[in-house]
Amino acid sequence: MKFSHLVEINDPLNPLIDALSREQLWRGLVLRAEMPKAFVPYLDGCEILEKSALSMLRELRYGELIVRDRVTFLPQEQIVYHVPQQEGIPESTLTMTIEEPEPEILFVRFDYDDGASEAQDTADAFYNDFRKSAYTESDIDTIRTIREMAEEGRLG
Repeated sequence: MKFSHLVEINDPLNPLIDALSREQLWRGLVLRAEMPKAFVPYLDGCEILEKSALSMLRELRYGELIVRDRVTFLPQEQIVYHVPQQEGIPESTLTMTIEEPEPEILFVRFDYDDGASEAQDTADAFYNDFRKSAYTESDIDTIRTIREMAEEGRLG
């Protein structure tokens, strides 16, 4: 399943929403990688196994299920989560890209790819509709959490 959607960050027509700077948004997206439990309530644990300025290797624990992934950073632009195939889990990627079509008008594009073929996507269309909805809600929650962190002064 390949799936992409945008979440609007700053809406100049809505005075009720505080604008986030690109730096605040970036820091929030990085925190999602570094401290995923703050964003994924059903995650039981996360251990960072390796970390550099541009990537990290993590081990995520969901009950008995352990998932390893690599997160790579293109500073101020993009974060890519890559899950290699492991223990019955197919290879997949999630890419979060900051888009700024006009100064201070920010969006985050979320791109999902589970590596499935077009034929498999067609066969799983009903199930994939639920997955797309769940991913969208999770991504909206990510931005909501980033906004809360900004309001608390945790993003600089």
